[in-house]
Amino acid sequence: MLFIILHQSDLIYSIQMDLSPNKQPNFDNTEVAFRQKTNTELKKAYWLFKIIANNFLTKVGPAITNFFLNIGLPIQGAIKATIFQQFCGGETIAECDKAIEQLHKGGVGTILDYSVEGEEEEQVFDETCEEIIRTIVRADGDIKIPITVFKITGIGRFALLQKLDAKETLTATEEAEYDKVKVRCEKICQTAYDKGVPIMIDAEETWIQDTIDALALDMMRKFNRERIIVYNTYQMYRHDKLADMKADHLIAKADGFILGVKMVRGAYMEKERKRAAEMGYPSPIQPDKAASDRDYNESLRYCVDHIEEIAIVAGTHNEDSSRLLTYLLEEKNIDHNHPHVYFAQLLGMSDNLSFNLADSNYNVAKYVPYGPIKAVMPYLFRRAQENTSVAGQTGRELGLIERELKRRKL
Repeated sequence: MLFIILHQSDLIYSIQMDLSPNKQPNFDNTEVAFRQKTNTELKKAYWLFKIIANNFLTKVGPAITNFFLNIGLPIQGAIKATIFQQFCGGETIAECDKAIEQLHKGGVGTILDYSVEGEEEEQVFDETCEEIIRTIVRADGDIKIPITVFKITGIGRFALLQKLDAKETLTATEEAEYDKVKVRCEKICQTAYDKGVPIMIDAEETWIQDTIDALALDMMRKFNRERIIVYNTYQMYRHDKLADMKADHLIAKADGFILGVKMVRGAYMEKERKRAAEMGYPSPIQPDKAASDRDYNESLRYCVDHIEEIAIVAGTHNEDSSRLLTYLLEEKNIDHNHPHVYFAQLLGMSDNLSFNLADSNYNVAKYVPYGPIKAVMPYLFRRAQENTSVAGQTGRELGLIERELKRRKL
């Protein structure tokens, strides 16, 4: 019998459980973490994270790269062979097949993520809608692709969503435009329902999130009555999102549908704080990382306590939160592969979490972004900046790769 005390900021949480050998994943096991990588791939990842660790290159790289791409210099091949290959599956769904197979060999599923963003035209929104539907069709009947995903800003204009969030009156033209956004959203979720393929709606900036939340709740109300199909995303670096998630659970319970919760810490912190300061309203972001961690971990406990009514995708690269979720499942005697519990990480990052969790029979899936190189560059720049801004992220990746290179005597 093992008695564990986890210190979560000012919270102390204790778990008592029977821990037999190999029951829990070992996140330090680099042999399992990098089993799918060849020696060449491992060395390439090492040098890539070395470059990312250089803050100067990460800051000036996006501007230089965009300049070269815009003037037509032939650098796409170099990008595709390095940072694109590390963090993306390919330029098309078909090109993602190699990554899909490689992840599956390690017991990890794929979340196909069409990562084209920042568009403004109706034709592009229609095309993006059809591409998202193609990811669902590709996932149909394939255990290697257990979940799919999309962003509302992929199928609707950002400024329109912002106007809705601000409760401004729409023109007749804008009303018709928003009707098209709702039709695209429902078409995607209907396809997911028809094919039996769960789909997540990603979170975005706070000043468009209320509209996204309302759409997501409508889709869950319609499609989550028999089984989990639609997930909304809750960013726990916002100080209000734990309360929102609990309130949504009460709505779902009263209305008789399953709440789909994709839980993340968040992706827009610097932008959010800057806008709040410039416009003179209170920042929606938690005061510090400890508060984000506290709410994230509390939301894990809440979801596990209501596991038949809530389906959770724990999107995290945090070892403590990942470990906590495994302990909570043990404490409640919930199967590792319960269909309402998934762990998720991004392709190219935190393989020590993904593959060791999968090796212990937990449900795990990786986001596998894809799309034309130039169109997914904003995504790639965010991944590079995330690795330098999150304390210890690059050092942790490098340290694990170095240990595996040493273990392989390379």
